[in-house]
Amino acid sequence: MSVRNSSARQTGARTNPTNSRSSRRRTFFTLVVLFAVIGVFLVRLVDIQVVQADSLTADSVGNRSVGQVVYGSRGEIVDANGVVLAGTVMRYNITMSPVNATPFKRTVDGKKVVISVAEAAAEIGAATGQTGDAILLTIGAALEANAKANFAYIAQKVDVDVLRAVQELHIPWTYSENSPSRVYPNGAVAGNMLGYLSGEGVPQAGLESGQNTCLASTNGSETYEKGADGVRIPGSSVTSTEAVDGGDVITTIDSDLNWFVQQTLAARAQETGAAWATAVVQDVKTGKLLAVADYPSVDPNNVGGTKNPEDRGSRAFTQSFEPGSTFKALTMASVLDAGAATLETGIVAPYRYLPANGANINDSHAHPDQHMTLTGVLIDSSNTGMSKFGEKLTDQQRYDYMTAFGVGTPTETGFPREDGGILHPVAEWDNQTSYATMFGQGLTTTALQVASIYQTIANDGVRMPVQLVEGCRQADGTMANVPDQVGTRVLSEKAAQDTSDVLEMVYQKSWVQSKWNIPGYRVAAKTGTAQMPDGQGGYSNGYLVSVSGYAPADDPQYVVSVSIADPVKLNTSAAPAPVFQEIMSQVLKKYRAVPSGATAPDLPSTW
Repeated sequence: MSVRNSSARQTGARTNPTNSRSSRRRTFFTLVVLFAVIGVFLVRLVDIQVVQADSLTADSVGNRSVGQVVYGSRGEIVDANGVVLAGTVMRYNITMSPVNATPFKRTVDGKKVVISVAEAAAEIGAATGQTGDAILLTIGAALEANAKANFAYIAQKVDVDVLRAVQELHIPWTYSENSPSRVYPNGAVAGNMLGYLSGEGVPQAGLESGQNTCLASTNGSETYEKGADGVRIPGSSVTSTEAVDGGDVITTIDSDLNWFVQQTLAARAQETGAAWATAVVQDVKTGKLLAVADYPSVDPNNVGGTKNPEDRGSRAFTQSFEPGSTFKALTMASVLDAGAATLETGIVAPYRYLPANGANINDSHAHPDQHMTLTGVLIDSSNTGMSKFGEKLTDQQRYDYMTAFGVGTPTETGFPREDGGILHPVAEWDNQTSYATMFGQGLTTTALQVASIYQTIANDGVRMPVQLVEGCRQADGTMANVPDQVGTRVLSEKAAQDTSDVLEMVYQKSWVQSKWNIPGYRVAAKTGTAQMPDGQGGYSNGYLVSVSGYAPADDPQYVVSVSIADPVKLNTSAAPAPVFQEIMSQVLKKYRAVPSGATAPDLPSTW
């Protein structure tokens, strides 16, 4: 029994050859399949990570990354004392993803509550000053245009308070972006010079346009990642390109003085019913413009508030006109410098003068023949007398003096579309023009050019470049684009001083002396009255009346030039004279000019 059992056990313990071979085959095939699968994965892995890596990465980034602009800050325009005339403040655009505008959960009093799209829209509207319905309409319009719309503006250029109010709502499908905006803290002060930007940020006029190379910033870019629901992943911003801020334009303007000049000019222009007016204050020694005022003026913060587009620019730079009798100082100085006459040289000045070339010259009022010195001619502002002195020079000589004074070309300010005036070449002069240019007709100048003429005479005959901008202050504090400040001698010192002495006599003996008197200071000045063009090649009934001069005459420091166009209620030099007096008085007081000590000259006006 035991033997049989033992035999049975021995028989059962033997391995079945068929089963063993089957097991090995299964193992082999399993390994083959396993290696095949691994091989497929390896091939696929190589394909993904090596062969298709670039395209897949781009697709991946496109699916999860969003790019947006990082705005650089436009540079500031500041006055000579660092007061900001034009600056950039950060504003914000509130945006959203319409396709992801769905209900969401918010914790309220420790409980999760569902906020509907309508409720969220109402909250957004309350923060941005809109209605909830307006927000819903924006969402609907965006989705109607594109069922997968992922971007729409809720509000643009809002301040930080509105931004924070929206952010505190924690609505997952709302976002924000920076949007720098231009502001002009002093409103209309120097507004006509500053210019302005369009709604799209494009410079439109003035320094904003002319100095755009300095002021313009360069925008950068950044990317952020979004989740599958389109919501921005916090902390995912990566700046790809740094933004570069613009430089600052440093002007020569004194904003406080410019405000005073604008107010004074506007009051008188309105009082006399003028069409427009300008006033210029210039430093004699440097040529720097301290104030340039225009009436009407424009507030760059509200350009539309100035209805007439022509009133939005600066006529002081861009509007030329026949200067009239203020130009006679240039003719006198030229004659003196050329040695063609002295202050005591006498002529006979008739009411009407008919030169040999066929021209016809007359004075503004009838009078018998007058025996006048060169001094007397300027005091009386005689056209016929100045013609007799002016003809002592050739036309080419006078043309050369005029161009040396800066007539016929724009000044050095670089102001956009600055008018250079009209001074035709001598070959194009007719007989009348040959004489009319001696007393401020037959040519045109700007307010700046007239101021520059008087600056040259006041500065001992050295004309300084007219300067409005000191330069471009860059991020590291260095100055670029610094203008040339080298003067050019136009007159001898004696010719300039003699002309200045006569202009003092004009100031003392003028019929408007009581209207422009400045006690304690010697002043050199001249009035002018010129007919205005009618736009059809002739003259209208209106006049442009002006005053130009400088003080203290014994040590000239400041030029003031005032022009008032068509003051219908007072069409004489009595209109600008009080403006000249008020502005020059303020300038002398503001800059603490030392009162004059010596007495003014007393020169013979007749012989």
